[in-house]
Amino acid sequence: MDIRCRKTGCKYNDRYTCKAKDILIKKNCACEKYERDPSKEVVDKTKWLFTDKTPDYAPQRDSATIGIECNAHCLFNQDGKCVANGITLNDIKEKPLCVTFLKE
Repeated sequence: MDIRCRKTGCKYNDRYTCKAKDILIKKNCACEKYERDPSKEVVDKTKWLFTDKTPDYAPQRDSATIGIECNAHCLFNQDGKCVANGITLNDIKEKPLCVTFLKE
């Protein structure tokens, strides 16, 4: 499963890949697992917007090692478990939001 998170200041974020054992997406699509790590640098990705430079991504994780619980009314939510092939979390708000969300 490909879990990409743009919240680079989170303690579970390793080069845009979530390394948390489990993830809970709340009804409002916010990631409940997010925890700010003050020792991590927040990366300004806008400086790469019009360049050929791509970020260094950590390898994706095997879906068997990740538990993604979901409370959102989403097409990929089956009995409280996320069944998407991958999810992306943005960094626009205080808590990252699941942008893979498709309204049921």
